[in-house]
Amino acid sequence: MFENLLGQDVSAQLVKDIKAGVLAPAMLFSGPSASGKGTAALELARVLSCGKGAPWGCDCPACSRHRLLVHPDLLCLGWKPFSAEIAASADAFLRETGNAASRLLFIRSIRKLLARFNPVLWEDEPKGKVLFPLVNSLEESLDDLDSLTNASADNARDENKKPLSKLVEGMIKNAFKLESEGVSEAVPIAQLRRAAYWSRLAPNGSGKLLLIENADRMQEEARNSLLKLLEEPPAHSRYVLCSTKPGSLPSTVLSRLRPYRFISRDAAVEAEVIRRVFKGQHEGGGIGTYLDSFLPVSTGTLETLAAFFAASVAYKAAILSKKQGSAISEEVILLGKLCAPKAEADGLGRPSGDIATVIATVLEKAEKFEARSLFSRFLFFLLEQVSSSQKTSSSAFTPAYNEIWRDCTGWAESAVGVYNLKPAQVLEKLFVDLSLRMAKL
Repeated sequence: MFENLLGQDVSAQLVKDIKAGVLAPAMLFSGPSASGKGTAALELARVLSCGKGAPWGCDCPACSRHRLLVHPDLLCLGWKPFSAEIAASADAFLRETGNAASRLLFIRSIRKLLARFNPVLWEDEPKGKVLFPLVNSLEESLDDLDSLTNASADNARDENKKPLSKLVEGMIKNAFKLESEGVSEAVPIAQLRRAAYWSRLAPNGSGKLLLIENADRMQEEARNSLLKLLEEPPAHSRYVLCSTKPGSLPSTVLSRLRPYRFISRDAAVEAEVIRRVFKGQHEGGGIGTYLDSFLPVSTGTLETLAAFFAASVAYKAAILSKKQGSAISEEVILLGKLCAPKAEADGLGRPSGDIATVIATVLEKAEKFEARSLFSRFLFFLLEQVSSSQKTSSSAFTPAYNEIWRDCTGWAESAVGVYNLKPAQVLEKLFVDLSLRMAKL
């Protein structure tokens, strides 16, 4: 059990509780990002369904279906950075198409995303009619993967690998689009209610497991619905909530969860996970950094775009201040002085007060933020620019300065992550709101 969970002592406690028959009906897996919480939850689902004691490599029908993430007694909710894992897994697979473990890794990365589109969760959802053609296309591509993988393995010449590479490339593109357009960072209340109903139905096997990742991002209504479920959980179901910020969950929910704490793994263990799982090497960063390196836009590019955007906001705010006949604040001046040179040095040119130019530049260089996690990273780097600009001043900035940026970027993250608004329209409003409020400092 849990042999695929590397460098986490919590696996020993899970095994102990399972063997002692004291596993709680509801559990909280908390810890840093990319620490194995989701991996542990999916392995727990396999263990609970297996009728042979869940030995590693068990070939019973239940374990086989769980390895492919298609078991009907498993239901998954919640957002995670699917794009990065899919891209990294695809790279590992294409480097060793004949390696069964790499192939399974790629299939599971796609299945983790497709699990969020289980028909149980989307019953009578109008948006499903738009998204399910993408879902069906990915399902068909997974079926085609077998034949093309075998053909590539039979003949290792490069030209025979081209159809497989083309198929994988198309799958990555469709997966990015599906995640961007269909996966909300906050669990929709309607889906949580459907999941609660599903968990009360009789299982196909020995028991069900409902996994909710990034559970701390649930909104109030969804939290209340979850609390009702946890107050009277059915005997045949288990619930696992994963979170990097367990303190953000209500105390009423936390009191009904048995905690399992995942720790930050040291650099040597992280490197070993990357080597064993992704068949890769990575210096100077952990698993999260390694996965991000496979996204279509680099961290350096996002940092430059954030500097260009922040400098342009400062430039526009300065123009507005002059029009109003007021002095340009020190915060605006220092932000521009810090960010403008960064943007120019990396070839983005001088900051612009023209909103259309700014948005077009950011979208083009960020590839329209088709990978969902890229937008969150862009906002993170925006706040980094703001923090850095304060360090260049000998005097304290007004409290309103930080409040402006926190409020506006927080709204932008929710607009894209929760309400699935297009990054283009969100960036436009973000630019306008920041410029106006900065001009009034």
